[in-house]
Amino acid sequence: MKSGKFTQIFTHLVFAPKNRECLLIKRFRNEIFSYMSGILTNKGHKSIIINGMPDHIHVLYGLNPNISVSDTVRDLKRSSSLFINEKGFLPGKFSWQDGYGAFSYSHSQLNNVFKYIENQQEHHKKRSFKNEYLEFLNKFEIEFNEMFLYDFFDGIEDV
Repeated sequence: MKSGKFTQIFTHLVFAPKNRECLLIKRFRNEIFSYMSGILTNKGHKSIIINGMPDHIHVLYGLNPNISVSDTVRDLKRSSSLFINEKGFLPGKFSWQDGYGAFSYSHSQLNNVFKYIENQQEHHKKRSFKNEYLEFLNKFEIEFNEMFLYDFFDGIEDV
């Protein structure tokens, strides 16, 4: 009898549009997130929740161990950029900023992470994306040089 592969790896991604522009407006945000969920599913991942603000997104998914996190981010960014541009959601050309944050969670933490991502609009009434992102990096004890972080802007409204 051949041994099977049994994994349970949950990954939370955070990334932003190029130059941290507020381009992910409510009017078409759900369509983009739904499209990105399909990308994850087609790659054999388990899409759990995608949500965000005009200037960044959060993606929680169950990782297919045959596809690396970096390949997943590359595919999400490339395919969704093409989708956004083909749909003509924006007057100019859309692209994602280089870089991303990736954080892992156990099954017992999923409900809390899901609720956190689900409530982004409420959450960002109290905390900026910069503070949120720095908290993730510090919580997960990820060393970083501020020179290589996003250009952060305060006072982002959910448009």
